[in-house]
Formats: sequence, structure tokens, C-alpha cells
Amino acid sequence: MSLFWRIFGLNAVVLGTATALLLWAPVTVSVPVVLAEAVILVGGLAVMLVANAVLLRVGLAPLDRLTRLMATVDLLRPGQRLPVTRGHGGVPELIRTFNAMLDRLEAERATSSARVLFAQEAERRRVSQELHDEVGQSMTAVLLELTRAADQAPEPLRGELQQAQEITRESLDEVRRLARRLRPAVLDDLGLVSALTSLTGDFATHTGLGVRRRFDTDLPSLDHETELVLYRVAQESLTNVARHAEAERVEVSLRAGGDRVVLGVSDDGRGTGIVHEGAGIRGMRERALLLGAVLDITSTPRAGTQVRLTVPAPRERS
Repeated sequence: MSLFWRIFGLNAVVLGTATALLLWAPVTVSVPVVLAEAVILVGGLAVMLVANAVLLRVGLAPLDRLTRLMATVDLLRPGQRLPVTRGHGGVPELIRTFNAMLDRLEAERATSSARVLFAQEAERRRVSQELHDEVGQSMTAVLLELTRAADQAPEPLRGELQQAQEITRESLDEVRRLARRLRPAVLDDLGLVSALTSLTGDFATHTGLGVRRRFDTDLPSLDHETELVLYRVAQESLTNVARHAEAERVEVSLRAGGDRVVLGVSDDGRGTGIVHEGAGIRGMRERALLLGAVLDITSTPRAGTQVRLTVPAPRERS
């Protein structure tokens, strides 16, 4: 039944019932209307309005649920659907169409996000390579020239050249660190566990926070895409800890369970109780969508924040 005929039928039931009561009830209307007759008419109108409102509320309840879902649906949290009521046309057909639209939007969002993230990783690789090869080599040449000049220069010029040499060496180390953050070569060469170990080590060195690592030794073989998503989520989680958590200790874990691999990053910071999802967290959710993974973030006031990414564990393709 279409929505038009549904509303028409509800009103017809109310009006038909009222007409039947007028035909069979011993009620007359005088001219002019006396007080008792006016009370009966107003009471009957009130009953009709209440009955009509109740029937419309029941009949249009699926539309209310659809409206609430439309206002809160998030394509980064796939799977939000309304159950389809029985029947054809009208409200059931509208719900089926809306659910089908969500299917298309989620598929298109996943595809477009994959293209964007792959392009982003390619650009990271290019910039990292240029930093390492071009900028790094140029700064290394400058460092060698400063060393040669400092060895031949008299005092006090030698001291100034040695100071410039130290500044150049620190800048070179920073360039190399940025290159590793953009595209960790250790992830390509030695795998996920070594990359996470290097990441957490650098994090502890630069932030002064205590880091505890818990990595299973029997992790399944993962394809490169899965390893990259796990690494980037861990990297973003640690960045959020350094910026916002006011923590003293962080724990990073990587565990295998059946056909799943679970990455966990937890801190003992201040927590918020409400997770404010900025660009970083939404980026993590987009990466999780690439693998059909589940990202859970919980934050408890004065008890810290926990990030948990559960991914399927596909075997590495030969």
C-alpha cells in the first residue's frame, strides 16, 4: 500500500467511525446549539483528533525511524540499516531503497578512499625518497665540507665551524627521521613487528614516555596492505597520545586470535569520556574500511584511551 493510500485509509477509518456514531447515536443538534450539545460535539471532535493522531503515529513510525537513521548515519561505520517491514510499496519500498542507497554509498566511499590512500602512500614514498636521496645527500656533502674546513681553520673560527657542523648533523638526523615517518623502509625490508618496534622506540626517545610492547611471536603472514594499515593506525594513535593524552606510559600490543590480528594502543592519560573524531581518527577509520576491519576507540576520564583495531588475517599472496 502506498503512503497516500495508507494515510487516506487511516483518516477514512476515523471519519467512518464518527459518521456511524452520528447515524446510530440518539444525538440531535438544535438551532441555536445548546450547551450540552456543544459539549458532545466538541468531545466527539477531540476523540476523532486523538484517534487520528494515534493511528497516524503508528502508521508513520517507520518514517520516524528512517529519519533518525538518515540524521545519524556515518559511512565510516558501515552496516547501519533499517529492518524492512512486510509488504510492498509505500514505506517498505522507501526503506528498501534507502538501504540500497547506503550499500552503494558505502561501496563508492570505500573505493574512493582506497584510491586516495594509495595515491597518498605513493606520494609519501616519493617525498621520502627525495628527502633521503636528494636532501640527505646534499646535507651530508655540506657536513663533510664543514668538517674539512673546521680541521683547517684557525681558532676561534674552528669552534664556530664545529658548531655549524653539529647543527647540520642534527638537521640531517631530523630529515632522516621525517623520511622514515613518511615511508618506513623497515616495514618493507623487515616486516611489521620490526617496524612497530622502531616506531615505538623513536616515540619513546622523542617524547620521554614509557612504552611497553606486547607482540605475539606466532603472528600469521600478512599482506603488505594489511601491514601498512596496522602501522599507520599505530602511528596515528601514538601521535594522538603525544599531542592530547598527557600520559606517562603507553602500551602497544599486536596479538593473533584465530583468523584475526588485533592491534591495541592504550595510554594512562587523562581521557575524555567522549571521543572527538578529528581528521586523524577519521583517517584511521577510512584505512580500516579498506580491510573490512573494525576500529574501536574508548576513552575513560582519568583512565586513558584505548584504540583497538581488529583486522582479518589474509595469507600473503604469492
